[in-house]
Amino acid sequence: MSKFKIRHITKYSYQVPVRDSANQIILYPIKDNFQDVLHHHILVSGDVPVETHFDYFGNKVGTFTHSKPHTDLVIDSQVVVVTKPRDLPDDSLPADTQWEEIKKISSQYQFIDFLRHEAVAKSDEIEAVIDPKHQKTQTPLAIAQQLCLYVYKNFTYKKGITTVESTFDEVWKIKTGVCQDFAHVLLSLLRLSDIPARYVSGYICPNKSGMRGEGATHAWVEAYIPFYGWLGFDPTNNCVVNETHVRLAVGRNFSDCSPVKGTYRGTSEHTLEVAVSVSYEDGHIHDSANEVVEQEPVAFSRNSYRRHQEIQMQQ
Repeated sequence: MSKFKIRHITKYSYQVPVRDSANQIILYPIKDNFQDVLHHHILVSGDVPVETHFDYFGNKVGTFTHSKPHTDLVIDSQVVVVTKPRDLPDDSLPADTQWEEIKKISSQYQFIDFLRHEAVAKSDEIEAVIDPKHQKTQTPLAIAQQLCLYVYKNFTYKKGITTVESTFDEVWKIKTGVCQDFAHVLLSLLRLSDIPARYVSGYICPNKSGMRGEGATHAWVEAYIPFYGWLGFDPTNNCVVNETHVRLAVGRNFSDCSPVKGTYRGTSEHTLEVAVSVSYEDGHIHDSANEVVEQEPVAFSRNSYRRHQEIQMQQ
């Protein structure tokens, strides 16, 4: 069992006062048999109340509106969470038995969304990675592990190259990106292999340094393993997800799990700063405070009501 204290501060700063800021936040850790929340407090500047509900995927979602003129908006989330280790799947059943189970559940409504994949440009390279005839001789777990390793070994981790709107084909071409790109690629490869897969947002909180994405918002993938359930794979670090990962939300893609999204009325010129700190069991704190995620002005139409935006806060 591991216990973590996480503080996640999001700050928008505007050149001139804006108003009617309507936002959605998904900053509430999932509660289940493997993760429990001991304490959680979210404070929004201006003492704006936050209303919550659960979305289609079971994520707890907060919404609020800051109607008065303001030059900055701060969302301060402080949480104490306990994670528990889980047993890995027993992969002793024959591969054909497991694939038959996946075929059986593929038409069930809770899996349909996680099997649909975006259109991708066919290439010899992709076909070499995704070979259904060869793959069906191996178990879904073995395939998931191989694809996770493939993304880890063949993609370069580098910030500032991609955006949340980058397509699979764009990321595949440059073989470069950050955690949400690694997750995006693995998600598509799993679905192309007929394995249900879903996107996960959260934090990675290792007790020892050396993992990419630690002490910041993070992204990975969960694959459905027959007769077991959902199992997380982190292609950024090539590991099976266990108690060092704190889950915030699951969905079809990044858009379903975006930590903060919203609209406002006013100038398009703003900056976004995200600070995440994690206190480990031994008292060590990993701090990414004052990291500027977005600085450049964002273009918008002549209508001053800011169109819907998704802000990428992941490392």
